[in-house]
Amino acid sequence: MKGPRQVRAVLGELKLLPETVLVIRNDALVTEDELVADDDTIEIRPVISGGAGRQSPRVPRRAV
Repeated sequence: MKGPRQVRAVLGELKLLPETVLVIRNDALVTEDELVADDDTIEIRPVISGGAGRQSPRVPRRAV
């Protein structure tokens, strides 16, 4: 892609929503307002959410 361009424009051309991906350049996160140049190499990784969340109470096991 021809640059310099805002990350937002690159993601738009790829039909990706900025909220759904992380953009990484040189091991650093890049915001959607930052410019990327022709010779920049970027990684686009999906955002994965989750975590412990609410855990159900532990039920003690009974010996059978």
